Formats: sequence, structure tokens, C-alpha cells
Amino acid sequence: MIAITEYAGREVAVYGLGRSGLAAAKALAAGGARVHAWDEGEVARSRASEAGVNVSDLNKRDWQKFAALVLSPGIPYRFPRPHRLVKLAEMTGVPVVGDVELFARAVQALPEKGRPRIVGITGTNGKSTTTALIGHVLREAGRDARVGGNIGTGVLDMDALHANAIYVLELSSYQLDLTASLHCDVAVLLNMSPDHLDRHNGMDGYVMAKKRIFRNQTAKDVAVVGIDDPRSQAIAMGRSRPGEARMVPISAEFGLAGGVSAVAGYLFDSMGGQAIRIGHLDSAPALKGRHNHQNAAAAYAVCQALGVAPGRILSALESFPGLPHRMERVGALDGVHFINDSKATNAQAAEQSLKTWPRVHWIVGGQAKAGGLDDLEPYFDHVAHAYLIGESSDAFAARLKGKVPATTCGTLDVAVRAAFTAARASGDPDPIVLLAPACASFDQFKDFEARGEAFRQAVEALMSSAEARQVAAV
Repeated sequence: MIAITEYAGREVAVYGLGRSGLAAAKALAAGGARVHAWDEGEVARSRASEAGVNVSDLNKRDWQKFAALVLSPGIPYRFPRPHRLVKLAEMTGVPVVGDVELFARAVQALPEKGRPRIVGITGTNGKSTTTALIGHVLREAGRDARVGGNIGTGVLDMDALHANAIYVLELSSYQLDLTASLHCDVAVLLNMSPDHLDRHNGMDGYVMAKKRIFRNQTAKDVAVVGIDDPRSQAIAMGRSRPGEARMVPISAEFGLAGGVSAVAGYLFDSMGGQAIRIGHLDSAPALKGRHNHQNAAAAYAVCQALGVAPGRILSALESFPGLPHRMERVGALDGVHFINDSKATNAQAAEQSLKTWPRVHWIVGGQAKAGGLDDLEPYFDHVAHAYLIGESSDAFAARLKGKVPATTCGTLDVAVRAAFTAARASGDPDPIVLLAPACASFDQFKDFEARGEAFRQAVEALMSSAEARQVAAV
């Protein structure tokens, strides 16, 4: 844990007791603050109370006494409208901050020579894989890399600050909106496409939130920016340049002068002016697909900036195990392979899976995002059959009518069984059942991780029933 001493002896409100909020409450208390933590959910309040956090209804407190409101990134800050407690904080002059801002201030409070290095990663898609990949490469190279933020471990739940450590942080647009002081030695912007637009008052606000990752960089720092979408390209090419940092463009589509690219499966380093072929990414089984090649290029650029030799980077890319719920192979039965891409919560993420395999039995649906399946139409010919789940089922059935054969299944377990039966009978070599929902999960699941686990359990149930039939036959 990173103890936050900034508010020692003062009262602080914490609202939202998910992973980041609970970590913030504990870190503030460890640093001597008098914490008043609240969540509208009874389960979250009980979990916090069991963890020793002072649970106190913020709706009934005297806000004149609070030194700050620490807001969970999942709680609306500005748009579509500020949460009522945010309004109350502003009315009483209480500053609103997030957990990443607390982390950033704790780092800045250290003597300059005692500060760790910070790598920040953001983008619409690929953040988690790239964050985990950078952490893996650095650890394989013998560095003290600590991975957290919007992935796995909350930023304040990470080990205490240490000068020789490298903190590798996945940063969402929600977290960046609540952050002003973060200084990234290396900042990464992978890509930008429409997502969470209601929380940022449209695309311009979303882009502004993402660009905050570069906010405090200096000429000593490095900005790694993808150029494979027009908005990120505008930043990388200088029309919307982020501060004074040295710019390193990355691409999985174009050969670059002065950057890192993945072309025809090969990784090239041209940061020194001359393109040097580092190796073939086919040797990295967990990094299949063009989107993962962009992630690999980003990880290479970051780790090279941190002094890791190219050969060590390539070796670590090859040994990267991948992430749960991101194009994760969860098993095979009767020749049918099951791919869990539950983290594909929008069309742009699902596109990467559909592009990777030429023919799939596609499980899709949930809480639809803006645009629905429109961006996926170029890949409908990769779909043998679609199996629709969740509240988007009727709308998606209408969208796919006449273009993709589709069956409304309602729930994930029904979809898995139907997809397996059809895939096994298809006669295709190595048939694929792909969960790539292109939707949020909240209509049926707590989060995309719970959805991915439900998919895994459904596949395991199929395997168990198959084993039972085999035993009975004997």
C-alpha cells in the first residue's frame, strides 16, 4: 500500500468503494487522515467495513469539515451531469480528486532523486494488454516493475513508493479526468475511437481527457503515440502535439521513419533513422492480430526508452502469456476451440477478434454502445453464425438480418451450447467459438471479467458433460 500523508489529521470524504475507492480509503487512513467512506451499495459498504474502513453516510455529514472528496472514477464527475455529492463538494469549496491524483502528489512530494519512474498507458483499446506486456518485459529484464491502475491492482494498493521502481499504470479517461499532477516519464496513447462519450460530453471531451496523460511531460520525457487512427495521428504528427516530450510514433500499418512499426508480422525499430528488423511477431503466440502488433510496438518503444536491449525485449514478447478475457484460449472440445474476448466491450475491440480468424461462431451482445455493430459490417463475412445475448438482442437481430445468420439465445450458457453444437457440425477445420460481445456487460454481469468467467464455466461444463458421457460409455 502507498500511504497518503497529505491529509494527515484532516477529514476526507471517499465516495465509491470499488477497487480504487477502497484502496484510496485505506491509503488515506494509513497516512493519518480521518476517512469518511460511502457507497450506495450495501455489499460495497460491508466489504469496506470488514477491511477496517470507517463507513459513514456522506449525505449526512458536515461538508464544511472535509479537506477533499476522493471520487471513484466510475462516478460521474462532469458529464452527463455531476453526481450530487460532486455538486455538494463544489458548493462547499471541497476539492474533488481521484486515486491517481493522490498517487501523483505522493510521488511529487518525494525528493527528486528519490522518485520512481512512471509509465502511463491510455487509449480506447489495448490498454490492459500493453500495460501487462510492458510490465512483463521490464520484469524479464530484471527491473522492479509494478503494474496497476485501471488493471488488476488499484494504484494505491501497489507496493510503497521506491526510487528504483518503475510504476506501469493503465489509465482510463475517467481517471485522467480527475488527475492534474501526474508526470509520466513515458506516456503512451495507443489509439482513440468513440467510447464513453456520455461521460465526456462528446468526442472532443474524450480526446481532451486522453491527452491529459501528456500534461506534465518535459523535454526529458518520451511520448509514444499510435498513428493508426486519425485522432491519435494528429497528435503524433504535431497538429495537436503533447507538450515538450520526445515523440515516438508507433504503427501496425505503416513503416515509419523515427518510430517503431510492425509490418507484415515483423517488428522494426527506426528510432535511430535507419529501420532495423528486430524479429517476427509470429514467435509471440499471445500477440496475434494487427492490434496486438501495435501493442507490441508500443511496449518495445517504452522499454527501449527505459534502457532495455532490443534482444531482451523480443525474448520477453515471445514469452508473454497474454491476459485473461482478451482473446484468451480457454479450451477445446471435439476440435472446437473456445476464445474468450469478454474485454471486447465495444465494436472497435471486437473488430480485432473478428479480423484475426477467418470464420467464427460469434457470441455477441449486452449493453450496446453508440453505433452498435455498424463498424463491424466489413467483417460480417467472417461470421458463420451469430448467437445473441443480453438486452441488445432484438436490436442486433434486426441489424444482422439478411447479412449474418443469427439466433437469439438470451443468456451466455445457452449461447455457448448452441455455438458449440453448430461449430462441431460445421465441418470447418479448427472451428472457433468466439465470445466478443462488442457491448458492456452490466445488463447481466458485474463486469466484463465476470462475463468472461461465466464463459469459461460454460465451456468447462460442456467438457465435464463430455467426460461424463465417455465414462458412461465405458
